[in-house]
Amino acid sequence: MFFSSLALSRKFLISLLKRITWLILTYWITISIIFILPRLIPQNPAWNYLQSLYQQYMLYPETLKAYEIRLLREYGVGMPLWWQYMDFLVRTFSGDLGTSISFYPAKVVEIFMRAIPWTLALLVPSILLSWTVGTLLGAYIGYKRGKRIEKIFMSFSFIISNIPSYWLALLMIFTFSFTLKLFPSGGALSPGITPSLSWAFISDFLWHYTLPFVTLFIIWTAGWTGNMRALVSSELESEYVNYLRSMGVKDSIIFRYVMRYAMIPQLVGLGVAMGGVVVGNLFVETVFSYPGIGYFVSAALGSLDYPLIQGFFVLIVGFVFLSNFIVDLLRLALDPRARV
Repeated sequence: MFFSSLALSRKFLISLLKRITWLILTYWITISIIFILPRLIPQNPAWNYLQSLYQQYMLYPETLKAYEIRLLREYGVGMPLWWQYMDFLVRTFSGDLGTSISFYPAKVVEIFMRAIPWTLALLVPSILLSWTVGTLLGAYIGYKRGKRIEKIFMSFSFIISNIPSYWLALLMIFTFSFTLKLFPSGGALSPGITPSLSWAFISDFLWHYTLPFVTLFIIWTAGWTGNMRALVSSELESEYVNYLRSMGVKDSIIFRYVMRYAMIPQLVGLGVAMGGVVVGNLFVETVFSYPGIGYFVSAALGSLDYPLIQGFFVLIVGFVFLSNFIVDLLRLALDPRARV
C-alpha cells in the first residue's frame, strides 16, 4: 500500500514538473510574439503623440525637442532590437509594463490596477454562475436525450451560443435602455456617485451592472449547456452505464456516475475556453462603456498605444495560462489516467 501510494505521488510530481516546464516555455514564446507584433506596425506611436502635442499646445521647438528626447529614451526608439527585447523581458518579469502613450504619463500597471477590479467584478461572477447553471442544465438535458425538452433547449442553446457577444449587447441596449428605458445604456455609475459601502452606490452600480452581466451570462450559459449535454450523451453510451442498467440500478445513481465522469472534461473545457471568454468580455465592456480593461484597450488600439496593448496581452495570456494550469492540476488530482 505504501509503495503503490509512493509510485502514484511520484507520477503526479513528474506530470506536474512537465506541465510547469511547458507553461514557462509557452509563456516565454507567447510574450516574445507579443513583443514582435507591435513593432511590425509601420507607424511610430511616439511620433504621433509628439505631433498631437505640437498641434494641441503649439509647443516651442526647444520644448518639443526635450519631449522627443524623453519619449524616445523611455520607449527605446532607436535602440537595437535585442536591447529592446531584453529590456522588455526584464520590465515584464519585474512588473513594469511600461508607460502608456494614449494616457501619458500614466504607467500601464497603474491603468490596469484601476480597471481590473471592474473587470473582475463582471467576469468572475458571470463565469462561475454561467458554468454552474450550464453544467447542471446540460447534464439534465443530456440525460433526457431524445425527448422534447432536449430538442427545445438545444435549439435555443445552439442559436444563442453562436450570437456574437457585441451583437447581443447592442440588442440588450436597444431593448432595455432605449425602448423600455429600464436600465442605463452604459457606464458603471451615475454622475455624482462615488464608490463606497453606501446603499446609493451599491444600488446604482447594480443598476448599471445588470445588462452587461446578463449579456455574458446568457451567451456563456448556452455554450456550457450544449457542451455538457454532449458529454453526458457520450457517457450514456459507455459500457459501465449499460452494465448498471442491466443490473437494475436506479436512474438517480447512474446519473451521479455519469455526472462525475462528464464533469472532468467540462472542467478542462473551462480552462481551454478562458481566452474566448476574456475576449467576449472585452467586447461587452466596450459596447457598454464599462470602465474595465476593455475600455482602455479599445482606446489603445485606436491610438496605436503598443505599451498598453502589449501589457494587456501579457496579462491576459498569463491569466489564461494560469487558469489552464490550475484546471490541469484539478484534472491530475481527479483523474489518475491524466498522470500517465
